Amino acid sequence: MNFSGFFIQALNGLANASSLFLVAAGLSLIFGVTRIVNFAHGSFYMVGIYVAYSLVEHLGGGLGFWPALVLAALAVGLLGGLVEIVLLRRVYRAPELFQLLATFALVLVIRDLVLWYWGPEELLGPRAPGLEGAVEILGSQFPAYDLFLIAIGPVVLAAMWLLLTRTRWGTLVRAATQDREMVGALGVNQAWLFTAVFALGALLAGLGGALQLPREPANLEMDMHTIGAAFVVVVVGGMGSIPGAYVAALLIAEIKALCIWMGVVHLFGMDVNFSKLTLVVEFLVMAVVLVLRPWGLFGRPQGASRNAAAIEAPLRLAGPWVRRGALVFLAALCVLPLSIDASSYTTVLLIDLMVAALFAVSLHFIMGPGGMHSFGHAAYFGLGAYGAALLVRTLGAPMEVALVIGPLAAVAGAFVFGWFSVRLSGVYLAMLTLAFAQIVWAVCFQWDELTGGSNGLTGVWPAEWLQDKRAYYYLTLAFVVAGILLLRRALFAPFGYALRAGRDSPLRADAIGIDVKRMQWVAFVVAGLFAGVAGALFVFSKGSISPETLNVVKSIDGLVMVLLGGLQTLAGPIVGAVTFTWLQDTVARNTDYWRAMLGFIILVLVLLFPQGIAGFARQLAQRRTQEVAK
Repeated sequence: MNFSGFFIQALNGLANASSLFLVAAGLSLIFGVTRIVNFAHGSFYMVGIYVAYSLVEHLGGGLGFWPALVLAALAVGLLGGLVEIVLLRRVYRAPELFQLLATFALVLVIRDLVLWYWGPEELLGPRAPGLEGAVEILGSQFPAYDLFLIAIGPVVLAAMWLLLTRTRWGTLVRAATQDREMVGALGVNQAWLFTAVFALGALLAGLGGALQLPREPANLEMDMHTIGAAFVVVVVGGMGSIPGAYVAALLIAEIKALCIWMGVVHLFGMDVNFSKLTLVVEFLVMAVVLVLRPWGLFGRPQGASRNAAAIEAPLRLAGPWVRRGALVFLAALCVLPLSIDASSYTTVLLIDLMVAALFAVSLHFIMGPGGMHSFGHAAYFGLGAYGAALLVRTLGAPMEVALVIGPLAAVAGAFVFGWFSVRLSGVYLAMLTLAFAQIVWAVCFQWDELTGGSNGLTGVWPAEWLQDKRAYYYLTLAFVVAGILLLRRALFAPFGYALRAGRDSPLRADAIGIDVKRMQWVAFVVAGLFAGVAGALFVFSKGSISPETLNVVKSIDGLVMVLLGGLQTLAGPIVGAVTFTWLQDTVARNTDYWRAMLGFIILVLVLLFPQGIAGFARQLAQRRTQEVAK
């Protein structure tokens, strides 16, 4: 093996680690103090490189290059402070997942603002003055700018350590990380402390983006790519640990570099392409670390969140008026296709709405009553879709058989992944589900012989008697209604009560003989089954399936649906799925900047209805009932 090549790849890993650390350090700092899982952090990174590009163009690529990078980072820091003051202060008292929803809406808004101002083309900045060339190391050329990046990581780490351990502000930040209520009781202005922390975290992300200007072109996909990698680094290192983020960034970047250096290796009589692992290696590392050490390398067991003491009203059976309304709504769904053309777009949209509703209800089953927040539920949706498609394409099974058996692939995935996931809680459980989902996505993306790779599988159509879209509509309606009713029935069975007992008080549930982990594991499998059914219905509706269906964006869409409708209501996921899917379709067809419009709508809904649309409607109904009783 070529030692020189290995050493150069190791240096590449160090340069990438420094870049990743800057983003992860800001994300870790923000989470440590505010407890916000900030999806918009990748957007700050993206804005940093775009602003740096414009400033370099304005100031000139000579002496103005370095001031442009600093000014870009400061500008992003100001943007972060503004976001915290204008938006996040208004949702601090909302459940933590609604804060996540608000930051996801920001991702949509910021991406389209960047698209509007800078356009869709990739923008490559100039080389860094004084560091344009390469340095010869062991007979190989290595970019001088990358050596500069290698040094930046330890410098920023040392500066953060000094700031947090040798200043009064740093003492307050560390105290807020441990006990924010006590910091407030001592007279510290928490609002401005949170603003300063958020602005500093955004500044670090903006600096990380700006420093990439000579290395890679600015593009609109940087936000989601970056936030996924940053989340992994923060979780592996330990939430809130800055040194942990640096060590995790080094570990992941060097493992990636090793995979690239190894390339194709002949093992056990077959050629293994290690370079393909770079798509998923960070998630493999995260999965292994979380299984062996649930709180990360440098993390501590997660304490109770500030909303942990909130008492939730128990789920209640629907009243007579609600049941009648549901029957009327179901009757309308049965009659509606008769009034429209079978081949019209409305029929296709209605099928999409029903599939989204079943997917959201299956996710709500483990999130609401189960208390397990999943960032990777799309894995089971995709496994069900691929399972059905492969039965038809590879084995020649009839569509009816594939529709019933295909979701068992999702059951198998949920059975394995759930066993590991239920041993964690909170953010760590959510991130482990994300890791498993990304592993499944990478397998589907790269296994060309079986899954079709990035092209996916096509020509997966319903049986002949279902070629009429109205016939397939009624089949979908039957499956979706049956699935929702079965999940609802499970929640009011002894299993559902035991599941909620394990969510609300695990120790008491264990004391009375409930096996909490086993209940949660079963819930994972049940949710995976119905998500797989939704996926199977989806693939026969569209006639094809691709790896994008398993992407993290699909999982986030499911989270948005559940939270938008209301996490603590049974109708919430249905309302949220219909609202989100319809809005996404309608806005996308009427404007080029549909993401920004959709993001603004979600922000308005989050601010006006912090309990979700269905939750707000339930509050109004309860208030009216109380007024009538008086």
